[in-house]
Amino acid sequence: MKFHLAVHHLCITLIAAVLFSAAALAQNHSSASSTMNIPKPPATKQQPVTDDYFGHRVVDPYRWLEDGSTPETQQWVAEQLAYTRSILDKLPGREKLHARIEQLLEIGNLGETQVGGNYYFHTRRDGKQNQPVLYVRKGVDSKDSPLVDANQLSKDGTLALDWWQVSHDGKFVAFGTSQSGSEMSTLRVITTATQELLPDTIERTRGASIAWKHENSGFYYTRYPRPGEVAAGQEMYNRHVFYHALGSDPAKDPLIFGEGRDPQDWPAVFLSDDGRWLAIMVEHGWTKTEVFLKDLQANSAPLPITSGKDFLYFVQPYKGNLYILTNEDSPHFRVFQAPLTAPSREHWREIIPQSDAVLKELHIIGGQLFALYEHNAHSLLKRFATDGKPLGEIPLPTLGTISDIGGDYDSTTAFYLFSSFTVPTTIYRFDISATKSSVWDEVTTGLDTSQYETRQVWYNSKDGTRVPMFLVMRKGLKPTGHTPVLLTAYGGFNVSLTPEFSKTIFPWLDHDGIFAMANLRGGSEFGEDWHRAGMLEKRQNVFDDFIAAAEYLEKSSYTDKQHLAIRGGSNGGLLMGAAITQRPDLFRAVICQVPLLDMLRYQNFQIAKLWIPEYGSSEDPKQFPWLYAYSPYHHVTTGTDYPAILFMTADTDTRVDPMHAKKMTPLLQAYTDGPNPVLLRIEPKAGHGAGKPISKQVEEWTDIYSFLFWQLGIK
Repeated sequence: MKFHLAVHHLCITLIAAVLFSAAALAQNHSSASSTMNIPKPPATKQQPVTDDYFGHRVVDPYRWLEDGSTPETQQWVAEQLAYTRSILDKLPGREKLHARIEQLLEIGNLGETQVGGNYYFHTRRDGKQNQPVLYVRKGVDSKDSPLVDANQLSKDGTLALDWWQVSHDGKFVAFGTSQSGSEMSTLRVITTATQELLPDTIERTRGASIAWKHENSGFYYTRYPRPGEVAAGQEMYNRHVFYHALGSDPAKDPLIFGEGRDPQDWPAVFLSDDGRWLAIMVEHGWTKTEVFLKDLQANSAPLPITSGKDFLYFVQPYKGNLYILTNEDSPHFRVFQAPLTAPSREHWREIIPQSDAVLKELHIIGGQLFALYEHNAHSLLKRFATDGKPLGEIPLPTLGTISDIGGDYDSTTAFYLFSSFTVPTTIYRFDISATKSSVWDEVTTGLDTSQYETRQVWYNSKDGTRVPMFLVMRKGLKPTGHTPVLLTAYGGFNVSLTPEFSKTIFPWLDHDGIFAMANLRGGSEFGEDWHRAGMLEKRQNVFDDFIAAAEYLEKSSYTDKQHLAIRGGSNGGLLMGAAITQRPDLFRAVICQVPLLDMLRYQNFQIAKLWIPEYGSSEDPKQFPWLYAYSPYHHVTTGTDYPAILFMTADTDTRVDPMHAKKMTPLLQAYTDGPNPVLLRIEPKAGHGAGKPISKQVEEWTDIYSFLFWQLGIK
């Protein structure tokens, strides 16, 4: 069983795997755009709408593009996509680039591991498979057997396996699938031994939290309301906890928790090892958690354990005690223990104190506490007895990232998924009794990773804050001051950017390119203080940190403006928008993916109300000035020489609405005063990024690198 700092609302897969392609780099300092006759973009009409924010009048010229269902907007989209294709499809080297990216993306991938009794589960994607397959081993050393293969469920590969949870004995697996990246999963149940799908089917189980009863009679789970059960527009919220008995009608599942609470609540459930106690953790944004404990034996109402405090709490009931991972008065987190029969705050006893490293996750495996730490943006894995006594650190291959830990409270083995920039994704098995790790599964890449090195540099942000940044390059490379650099970052939602394997980075490095990844405030690299230093009224710190990273790369003679490209998605797309509007002089080319750009209206679309605790809301008179001060859509100025920009979004994105990219594109096309193109790419039958099939990724990355190579003069 495990409990950890979960990132549930905003997908960051866009910044977890930075993909590169093979091409020889030519150090061309001239404007690449000037060598190609770029046609003018289609004209976009303006229909200004004026809003009044507490006496401040704000004009929105492209409000009409927010409604993607109208024929007028659809015709505009078709014209923009035709314009984009007329440029990208003519760029030289696309066929070779496409073939190389396809080859690289066929390198396999490993995912989450779970243990149920003598069954061992994990996901793996091989070759041309669009989606990962859920495999099971009967016995830890047996061979993989496919259990759920989403590739067989749709012809175009757009049906994705979103999540899965095994029963305690491993005999059943509940899993969710969704179509076209929508992430609004349909829950099904499969038997492990016979691979029989049970008739139990539950809709609207996006990112479901599942807690199986130990005798397999049913499970506690979370789901969203069906249309008609709540007011129109509220179906994306009101996530509640229910109980489902196998074989029963899901429409009659009893409600366990959530009625009458804030619609933006995000509950998750855990069941104790004896099956008596149900822990319910309710997250409010990324700074506050409430914890409730329900005694199933007495069938009593959930008892609040924490309330009213602006801290994070993650709990697990085990062996008569409640284990609490929290940042209460400890921004690097610590662990408490309390009796389940007396769980109130006065009975908490600290068993693992705060340290200089950030304690990210705590897992109860084999009767021990496995603690995942992060120190200077790389992982550490330590073990403790249940009373907090240290049992030692598990050695890792190099500075890198543990992205998953698997095992159950009575398992004899723990698993961890490790990678680094130059270390392929590998599942390690840790034998608890022998205290020894061994490779359990790995991916064959065919790449020689020994030729590359990773450096961690530190630079000063605008206010003097020291910020780290990873640089990956070929060993022995001596930057010329004109070396092509691709800089990425995220800076928000308590998310860390740490060294992880990027399949196609190596051809870029082989041709003397540098990949840079900055660890901005707003993330969790240095605990909750680091996160809060980049949220709400302090969001500008994130942008300052990123701009300082670019300035460092140029002042330190790694690169120059003509050879610096930047890329970010989702919250990182907001970062790209701020970089474009605040310092357009620093960058040559920008890839801005599934971005938030209109920060005065973002909360009105999709699930974005969940992000108000992170950003604030323009409907609040105190918070409006923060958002208006940096909202990229409201800071495009006429006569500015903006860098070349490729906006990328998706038509079925249920997280960040495509209206952001749609509105920003014509604004920049109309206002830019220079030769650089502003292009829009909208992916059909795709969402925010999760579950995107390999076939679509190949096309996407061919466009990205055709654009970047063109703009940076890479031939």
